[in-house]
Amino acid sequence: MLRWSKLLLSIAGVCFIGSITADASQLVESRIETKLLPSPVEFNVLLPDGYETAKDPLPLMFFLHGGGGDRSFLARMRSIIDDMWKAGTLPKMVVVTPSAGRSFYMDYKDGSQKWESFIVGPFLDHLRQNYKVTRERKGTMLFGISMGGLGGLRLAFKYPDRFEAVAVLEPGIDPALKWKDVQPRNRFWRADELMREIFGRPFDEAYWEANNPASICVANAAKIRGSGLGIYIDAGDLDSFNLHEATEFMHRIMWDNKIPHEYHLVRGADHVGRTIRPRATEALAFLSRVLNPPPADPEVDALRERLAPLRRAAEKKP
Repeated sequence: MLRWSKLLLSIAGVCFIGSITADASQLVESRIETKLLPSPVEFNVLLPDGYETAKDPLPLMFFLHGGGGDRSFLARMRSIIDDMWKAGTLPKMVVVTPSAGRSFYMDYKDGSQKWESFIVGPFLDHLRQNYKVTRERKGTMLFGISMGGLGGLRLAFKYPDRFEAVAVLEPGIDPALKWKDVQPRNRFWRADELMREIFGRPFDEAYWEANNPASICVANAAKIRGSGLGIYIDAGDLDSFNLHEATEFMHRIMWDNKIPHEYHLVRGADHVGRTIRPRATEALAFLSRVLNPPPADPEVDALRERLAPLRRAAEKKP
């Protein structure tokens, strides 16, 4: 039987606690001080087997939990990642989950909490300085579920120059471009007090719109298209929070703005339950394809060549 040992050390004021074996991934518990938030942020890091001897920088994936969750989300989902690493269907990478409560991963209107600024600023810098991860956009990715999907889409759409890809399950987004168009059926699960805490007192509709992924997507469409951002969105068609409506809306927004993406509406799936594991596996497989694109398909190339004259003729017709 493999013998596990505890690791406890302090590097640059950050405490690491984890368990290590020579031939298994490592789950490391840590925390970081920041002036952007009222208290230190705890986070978990999953390091792949072979990390200690890796010579080249590894991809970095932000693995964002849902509303009210914490860094233990990574521990609960760890077996999915481990299984894909063992099967060779997901490249070795460093995966990190910060404990963000129910913050929406946002900068609060009153400035009391600045989660977005923290993640794309000092937190990303800290990870690049202390782990063997890429310092480039290429290989820096986002994965999120529910509230984490909301945060992942916002971050990716605002900063497509910093992230290569985003994959989200059942994102906690709204099916509207204006707050006045968000119906009670799509926000019954968010208390008015929580919304005022984040978006201002009184509630600031303009600030909501500036941080609404669909609105950001429309405003930033050209930059998103030009960046080649990889985008994957998913929802179950029985989602108890009606997030399938919002995800379908997001799909249409990207479709109408000619933003390439992959969209899955999973029949019979809800917000929790046994479908999460296979859906997460599919989403991670998408990120794997972004990191390692498949080779050209000769059959597809031949079809496109045959159709090219017909397509050009059709486009000239009124």
